Amino acid sequence: MRRDNLTWVSDFVLVGLSRDQQAQAGLFILFGATYLLTLLGNGLIVLLTGLDRRLHLPMYFFLSHLSIVDIGYTTSGVPQMLVHFLQERKTISFRRCGLQLFFSLALGGTEYLLLAAMAYDRYVAICDPLWYITVMSLRLCVVLVAVCWLVGLANSAVETAITMSLPTCGRNVLNHVACETLALVRLACVDTTLNQLVIVVSSIVVLLVPCCLVSLSYTHIAAAILRIRSSQGRRKAFGTCASHLAVVSMSYGMALFTYLQPHSAASAEQDKMVVLFYAVVTPLLNPLIYSLRNQDMKAALSRLLGRNPRLGR
Repeated sequence: MRRDNLTWVSDFVLVGLSRDQQAQAGLFILFGATYLLTLLGNGLIVLLTGLDRRLHLPMYFFLSHLSIVDIGYTTSGVPQMLVHFLQERKTISFRRCGLQLFFSLALGGTEYLLLAAMAYDRYVAICDPLWYITVMSLRLCVVLVAVCWLVGLANSAVETAITMSLPTCGRNVLNHVACETLALVRLACVDTTLNQLVIVVSSIVVLLVPCCLVSLSYTHIAAAILRIRSSQGRRKAFGTCASHLAVVSMSYGMALFTYLQPHSAASAEQDKMVVLFYAVVTPLLNPLIYSLRNQDMKAALSRLLGRNPRLGR
């Protein structure tokens, strides 16, 4: 194909979920309410972990960053979806599309890495409890979180640059609800072998490797729990990991199902559901899972609502 025909577009048209106006109105209410609850739940976790000194522990340090990531991730896509539910023609400029892709990839990758760091924290707490305070120092926690953010940002910068450089020969209709890598690659009118390779490498770095680290951590944790003689001790040890394990299973399970299987012609609709799951469902469920199963978070909330002047002391 001649270079003159390799045209780029100034904006994209998103197909969205439905063309029915009543359905879109219902989705606007549902997604809008979910978005507000997500901001409230995750914002409350960040607030509690910042104000209550009893929550100034490694586990809650990682959890607060996970909540920040969830707020950013859902904000990168849901407000635009809400606006598009009210519009007949759902357009997004090329620049905004690139920014949305960058932030969604960066925050998504950072979340997977943070879950691996949290698994290591639980491993040390269960398997080496006497060394926990020494090993999980503030310095190590800051380094782990910094690495998660830096790797997530670097991975996103590379993938976004390569994806947004693809020419589409004038085609600008994205069969999706947001600017997403696979949807943009499908729109390209040139060979996308390099892009497919980058997607695979990216999946290994921010998904497969962290997933293996989590699996390794929980293998050791399970072995340590089984060595505990009392059933009460086993329940207590498992209770400290249950919330994180639930989030890990939900997040990694869906991602592995999506990115490590062959993509068929029908996978575009599946990709929409996956993006909606991560943008709408996961950020809402994370604070619910952690707050409902965590006595420390409940106690901190009670102290905050009670306006205790000695909060966290």
